[in-house]
Amino acid sequence: MLGGAAVLATLGVAIVTVSGGGSPDAQTALTFLVFAIAFGSLHLAFRQWAPNASPYLLPLSAVITAVGVAEIFRLDPRAATLQRWWLLIAAGLGVAAIVVLSRTGTDLLRRYRYLFLTAAIICFLLPLLPASWPLGGVEVNGSRLWLAFTPFNRTLVQFQPAEFGKILLVAFLASYLASRQAPLSEMTRAIGRFRLPEARQLLPVILAWGVSLIVLVYERDLGASALLLAVFVAMLYAGSGRPAYLVAGGGLFAIGAVAAIRIFDHAQTRIDVWLDPFGDFADTGYQISQSLFALGSGSLSGSGLGLGRPDFIPSATTDFIFAAVAEETGLVGSIGVIAAYALLVTIGFGIALQARDPFRKLLAAGLTATIALQTILIVGGVTRLLPLTGITLPFMSYGGSSLVTNVIAIAVLARISHETAVAEGITT
Repeated sequence: MLGGAAVLATLGVAIVTVSGGGSPDAQTALTFLVFAIAFGSLHLAFRQWAPNASPYLLPLSAVITAVGVAEIFRLDPRAATLQRWWLLIAAGLGVAAIVVLSRTGTDLLRRYRYLFLTAAIICFLLPLLPASWPLGGVEVNGSRLWLAFTPFNRTLVQFQPAEFGKILLVAFLASYLASRQAPLSEMTRAIGRFRLPEARQLLPVILAWGVSLIVLVYERDLGASALLLAVFVAMLYAGSGRPAYLVAGGGLFAIGAVAAIRIFDHAQTRIDVWLDPFGDFADTGYQISQSLFALGSGSLSGSGLGLGRPDFIPSATTDFIFAAVAEETGLVGSIGVIAAYALLVTIGFGIALQARDPFRKLLAAGLTATIALQTILIVGGVTRLLPLTGITLPFMSYGGSSLVTNVIAIAVLARISHETAVAEGITT
């Protein structure tokens, strides 16, 4: 299956090259080599240090990544070259994560929860560093999300530390909620007809979420703020089984959305564009309008790789890569991509359901929910089912920090799956 993913990426790059009037060259061979090294090393690491893990996590991730790399190459060959480098880095860090967890177990993530919380908040704060510093924040498209390492006025690397912060925050929430599962499930306080748990049980979690949310809103990253709230509520529900948390989360989201629309001009603009994308076609509605044109042009089977015009869509390699894939592979390709995500999420939640330890259960659920909700938000935004959020599509979009964190998340899920199988005596 991993070999098939490598061939898929290589074939995609070759087709794009031929459709442009060229012939398969070093870029084609490098694509196969990078996929073979990256996912081959991850496979060997999983077989060595998590042999009883679900065998489907890695192939599905590889297939989605292959589609993304082929489309990124079609849109921007230079970005595809950088993405290949990021894939090798992600694989190296994924192997490192599985090796460390094989020696300590996932209990390591449980023990140092407040350290992870501190690290998560630092990750959210880093983009606020002055841009004049060698390591400083960078504002892109009105949001201050990026951190650039610029020694001697030359940018060497640029990434989003908030991507790592989300994973660290999920680890903290899983550890804290696992240790407070019973009190959070017991609604001992009554406010009218509503029942709530003891305030002291929820206070640390709410403070952690509140600080992270304030920072993200200050950085004008409303998409990540919405994602963080959704993951927070999902994990509270998974830890307690109480639907009241879903209702409360929905209320908080509604209040936050109204406040964001009133405070931030770009939030109101996104709502206006969502409701009427053609009302200001030449300016604010141009991006989503071109996305809708691409979806329509793709029809059933697509225009073919390299034969469409997804380059008309601004930020097609990042926020709108799903629209680019839909145009060139059609409804068939779009359903294939969504099915791959659905299978990956199903397997992730299956790992959470099989885990008997509350911490592992919540950690797996939190990591999977992050991937699932991120996918729903971006695909919904591209197809105009939801307002645009400006976040990336896991594994597919161009961006090193997103790719690295998602590969690490898959490594952690594999280790949880392995530890659950060993605990139940299901070994290979």
